[in-house]
Amino acid sequence: MAEFVSVTTDSDGVATVRLDRPRMNALNTQIWGELHEAARQVTLDDGVGAVVLWGGPRMFAAGADIKEMRDMDFQQFFASGGRLQEAFAALARIPKVTIAAVNGYALGGGCELALTADFRFAADDATLGQPEILLGVIPGAGGTQRLPRLVGTQKAKEIVYGGGMYDAAACLQMGLVDQVHPCDEVYDRAVDAARRYAAGPYALRMAKKAIDEGAEMDLDSALRLETTLFTACFATEDRRIGMDSFVENGPGKASFTRR
Repeated sequence: MAEFVSVTTDSDGVATVRLDRPRMNALNTQIWGELHEAARQVTLDDGVGAVVLWGGPRMFAAGADIKEMRDMDFQQFFASGGRLQEAFAALARIPKVTIAAVNGYALGGGCELALTADFRFAADDATLGQPEILLGVIPGAGGTQRLPRLVGTQKAKEIVYGGGMYDAAACLQMGLVDQVHPCDEVYDRAVDAARRYAAGPYALRMAKKAIDEGAEMDLDSALRLETTLFTACFATEDRRIGMDSFVENGPGKASFTRR
């Protein structure tokens, strides 16, 4: 059983991947592995329709465990550092809608963890940033790659080069977060949104794959991927349910099976 990362799933098919490493949810090598396993668990569990990443009501994740990292030499980090990218890549590749509910700090690796989600809901007391440059390093878990794809290259350079911290309002304005809620409501709002996605059709997986993988392709290749995945939707039970419901009852009334 994992020590610092837990996975719980409610009756509506929403899984919460919860970090709980006192006091700041610092991301050490053990957590990297536990996050990777959590991503595998929710990916394979057919009972999970959507996922919320949460660090608890006070702190999302203040960053990497610098005390642990400080004592690593090049050879040690070269041998283990890839596991961090692998863990975060596994989270980003979860084929279900994911929402990061961010309370408190999401800095460095914590911000990069939030970037693996499809959406980020921030508490009004949240602070996000990539301060690695102040430690003499660069972001190493997606901050130089996922961040520019989200907020644009120039804004990402400002965030990474300056190492500054940004409040929830600034993050909303730049598109780093999608919604801002009172700190005692942000998790519940994320779960409510996740429930709506969990009730959606299997085609949501196709949509996520098309958007995420298509963004890395030239347009012609991405359009071919879209055609392939659109066609694949016709092999699902949900396609039949959705179209039958539309013809008989109008739009938005189908009850999907996620199959």
